[in-house]
Amino acid sequence: MPMPRWWGHLNKRVFNPRAITGGRWPVLIHVGRISGATYRTPLDAHPVDSGYLFVLVYGSRSDWVQNVLAARGARLRVDGRDVELTAPRLVGKEEAFQALPDEVARPPKLLRITEFLRMDLLTG
Repeated sequence: MPMPRWWGHLNKRVFNPRAITGGRWPVLIHVGRISGATYRTPLDAHPVDSGYLFVLVYGSRSDWVQNVLAARGARLRVDGRDVELTAPRLVGKEEAFQALPDEVARPPKLLRITEFLRMDLLTG
C-alpha cells in the first residue's frame, strides 16, 4: 500500500468533506458493499479513451475501490455533471501510463503506486 492507512482515515474525516463542498474536485458516488449507504469520495479522475482512470493512492484495498468493484460501477460528478461509469478493473502502471495523456503528471516514484482503476463510460 503506497500511503499509510491512517492518512486515508484522516483524509476521509477532515479533508474529503471540505473537498466535496468546495466543488473543485471530481466526486465519485458509490454504494457501500456492506452498508448499502451512498458515499461520496473526492478523487483525481483522469479522462482517458472512453472512460476515466483513477490513481489508487491508498491501493486497491481501499473501501471505495472495493465498493466500486463489487457494484461493477459508480457515478462520477465532474465539471458540474454526472456521468455513469461501468466495468471497473484494476490495471497496472504500464497500461495506466499509456492511457493517460502526456500532459497529466505521473505519480511520484517515491509513492510506489503500481495499481490504478479504470472504468468505462456507460453508453446508451
